[in-house]
Amino acid sequence: MPGRAPIAVALDAPDLETAARWAGLVTPHVSALKIGLELYLRYGPSVVASVRGASGAEIFLDLKLHDIPATVAGAARAVARLRPALLTVHAAAGAAAIRAAAEAIPAARIVAVTVLTSLSEADLARMGISGQVGDAVRRLAGLAVEAGARGLVCSPQEVTAVRAEVGDDIMLVTPGVRPAGTDVHDQARVATPEEALRSGADLLVIGRPITGAADPGAAAAAIAASLRRAEAVAARS
Repeated sequence: MPGRAPIAVALDAPDLETAARWAGLVTPHVSALKIGLELYLRYGPSVVASVRGASGAEIFLDLKLHDIPATVAGAARAVARLRPALLTVHAAAGAAAIRAAAEAIPAARIVAVTVLTSLSEADLARMGISGQVGDAVRRLAGLAVEAGARGLVCSPQEVTAVRAEVGDDIMLVTPGVRPAGTDVHDQARVATPEEALRSGADLLVIGRPITGAADPGAAAAAIAASLRRAEAVAARS
């Protein structure tokens, strides 16, 4: 949203009241609120209205749908009434599933998840996927865009290569974003917010560095301010 930083705050809260409180604190500073699978399964569709409130913030429904095309289409139609701005589907579900989602909920941007940022090359090798992570990400990115995805989830480390692969019209969403000096937790491929934006990311997913702070609103405001400073420096250079 205009005037707000390109950040989607991951509302991985223990309860609905906490999620709503976090949402109220951060929405003056960020453009989107991300509702993940755990929160959605615990509280159902009502969670969307609770966190959206009167803020008008965009809702990023991160359900990572991964099933046969008919089931993915049915799930997308089921959440259409919630008016999410973004809905995630696993690229590994295949082109037909991505196409089915895009057709089922045309008002939302289908964002295809390439390779989870918690996975390393060693993890992929154990899963039978050989080669570098970046190669797998690019292959899945190309497949997803051809099938109708208008956004992609990839780690900050793959943003530059994916941008070259898919062009400028596709939204690149990057989890694994951590301000300098903070804990990476369960993320294997990370970068700072400034690094992710410089690489070409459009939307940064940030959770615990904001929601785990004593004052989530202040933490969101601080990161937003650092991004504005970085953009100003880049514009002058």
